[in-house]
Amino acid sequence: MPHTDHKKYWKVNLKYLAILLGIWFLVSYVFGIILVDELNTIRLGGFKLGFWFAQQGSIYVFVILIFVYIKLMNALDKKYNLNE
Repeated sequence: MPHTDHKKYWKVNLKYLAILLGIWFLVSYVFGIILVDELNTIRLGGFKLGFWFAQQGSIYVFVILIFVYIKLMNALDKKYNLNE
C-alpha cells in the first residue's frame, strides 16, 4: 500500500474508533451515571430506564458496536484491498 493510502486508511480507522467510543461513552457514562435520575422517570420492561442503561444497556450497546466496527473495518479493508 502506498504511504498516502496508509495514512488515509488509519485516519478513517481512527475516525471510526472515535465515533464508536463516543457512542459507548454517551451510553455508559452519560446515560448510566449523569442522566440516570432523568431517565429513571421512563420505564422499560418494568425497570427504570436509567437503571437499565447502567446495568445492561451499556453492555448491549458495546456488543452492538463491536459488530458495527467489524462491518466498517471489513468495508474499509475491501476499499484499500487489504481484505484476506
